[in-house]
Amino acid sequence: MISKTVIKKVLEFDNPGRIGYDFLDGSLRDFKFVELNIPVKEHNKWQKPAYFADMYPEYKDFDGTLRLDEYGNLWGRMAHDTTGGGEVLEGALKSWEDLDSYKLPDIDDEKRFFNAHLSVEPYKERFILGPIPGCTFAIMRNIRKMEYFLEDLVLEEDNVLKLQDMVITKLVNMVDMFGAMKCVDGIFFCEDWGIQDRLLVSPAMWREIFKPAFVKLCTAARRNNLKVLMHSCGYIYEILDDLLEVGIDAFQLDQPTLMGIERLAEKIGGKATLFSPVDIQAILPTGNRQLIRDAATQMVDLFYKNGGLIAKDYGDYNTLRIKDEWAGWARERFFEIGGFDPGKK
Repeated sequence: MISKTVIKKVLEFDNPGRIGYDFLDGSLRDFKFVELNIPVKEHNKWQKPAYFADMYPEYKDFDGTLRLDEYGNLWGRMAHDTTGGGEVLEGALKSWEDLDSYKLPDIDDEKRFFNAHLSVEPYKERFILGPIPGCTFAIMRNIRKMEYFLEDLVLEEDNVLKLQDMVITKLVNMVDMFGAMKCVDGIFFCEDWGIQDRLLVSPAMWREIFKPAFVKLCTAARRNNLKVLMHSCGYIYEILDDLLEVGIDAFQLDQPTLMGIERLAEKIGGKATLFSPVDIQAILPTGNRQLIRDAATQMVDLFYKNGGLIAKDYGDYNTLRIKDEWAGWARERFFEIGGFDPGKK
């Protein structure tokens, strides 16, 4: 059975015969992302502070590198950090008075999608994902800068909703364009909603302000016969029922034990798929082979119900000081009990 069929069956709990896999060591990847034609200008790349001296003189002595993203947000990355994404130093929308004149980038421009299907043509047996740059929160929090945006949710709700309408319109257009490509099987986006023990906002605020945007995004995906895979860091237990309701097919979590692994399984098991490595915070960093193998076993036992589990690698083990050997113990155990022998692929 090809990867595309396996993942569809995993997501639909339709007896795929094995769990899904997304391992970076070359053993097995069931997924491939569409590569869009995103224009990259010099200021979009990491530059020394002198490059931005005229525009941002206050950062001329910044100890690291800077870049402007296509939304107009200024990012900074410290000198010792050569691989990380950095953080927003200045949001593009410094005042709500400028909202009417602020222009979002053309993320839904047809030119970005022109011939993009060619990037996945050699991988058509895999489950093809269209990348979405977040739902609305992931985008808006940068445009305003995180600490200001959290205040805005209380003090500037009307403006927040106006900006959100602008953002979700473009995201829905992107979903429609992925649907028109005919080779795409699902969409994937990152939307970090949790910290260690709670949401970043109250569940009530999330439902009032942000849930309608999720409904629009997932409705567009359904209209185009696309599955919806969502990443979130942190503790999001209070809104899992809402996310299931709007139509999230898979939760890509890197810290699945944070909400209680058994509790998480009771909530989403048989309803949506867990797409996850062995916990990158509580388990993998221990370097304890038996603990890591036992965690992999528990994930299969709790979540695989004729579907419902995709095992994966984390994208940057080095930053977390997790040795590849330790991650390899998890891969080894997933293969042993997940229904696939990489030696026979």
